[in-house]
Amino acid sequence: MTSFAPDSIVLNRKLPLWYQVSQSLRASILGRSPQDPLRLPTEEQLAAHYGVSVLTMRQALKELEDEGLISRHRRRGTFIEPDALSGAPVRLLGSVDAIVAQQSGMTTELLGHGPAPVPAAYTDLFPGIDTVAAYHRLRSDEKTGEPTNHARNYLRPDVAERLDVADLARAPMTKVLRDVVGVRISRITDSVEARLADPETARLLEVPLVSPILHYTGITYDEEGRVLDVAVIQYRGDRFSFTVTLDAD
Repeated sequence: MTSFAPDSIVLNRKLPLWYQVSQSLRASILGRSPQDPLRLPTEEQLAAHYGVSVLTMRQALKELEDEGLISRHRRRGTFIEPDALSGAPVRLLGSVDAIVAQQSGMTTELLGHGPAPVPAAYTDLFPGIDTVAAYHRLRSDEKTGEPTNHARNYLRPDVAERLDVADLARAPMTKVLRDVVGVRISRITDSVEARLADPETARLLEVPLVSPILHYTGITYDEEGRVLDVAVIQYRGDRFSFTVTLDAD
C-alpha cells in the first residue's frame, strides 16, 4: 500500500526534536493534495526520514494523534484523519515549520498582487526601499468553502522577482520562500492581537461588522538580519486560537 510522503526539514538542535518533527509532519499533512494517500510510513521509516530516534518519532506522532490529525491502529498502521480540522490551535515554540503548519490546509485565492508603496507602519523595516511587492490572498476551509482569513504580504522587490505567484495557490508564503525560492530564513517575529473587523474584513470573511478577529503580524528575516516579508493576516475569531509555550531552559 502506498504511503504519504512528508516533506524533509533541517532540524534545529536548540529546539525539542519531537516538536520540530511534529510541526513539519503537521504542515505536510495539512498541505497535502486530496489524491495523496492517507497511510503514513512506519515509525521506523519516519524516524529515518527525519534523522531522529524512534522514541522521538513516537512523541511527535502522539502530539498529532492528541490533536486529532492522525489515528494509530495496531498492526494496521498510522493514518491521516481525512476530517481533521485545518483550523486547530497551533503551539508555537520557535519553529518555522510551526508557522508553515499554521498557514497550511486551506484553499487559497489570490485577490491581487503588484508593486505598492511601503505601508507607513513598516517603513522602518524596509530602509532605503520605497516600493515593495504586495500580495493579497483569501483562504477558505477546503471542505466547507467557508472563508477563514485574508492575508497581505509585503516582500522585498529582489525576493519577489524570484517568486512565481502560482506557487502561492499551492503553499503558504513562508514555505514558498524557504523551499521554492530558496531563502535562508533566520527568524520570524510574530504578534497577535484582538481587533474588530473593519468593513473589508467583514465582507471577505463573511462576518458581521466589528466582529472580533485575530490580527496577526509576522516579520520574516534572512540570515543578514534584513526583513524579507511582512505578513498581515486577519483571522476569524471563531475559528482560530494561538498558544505560545515558553521553555524555561
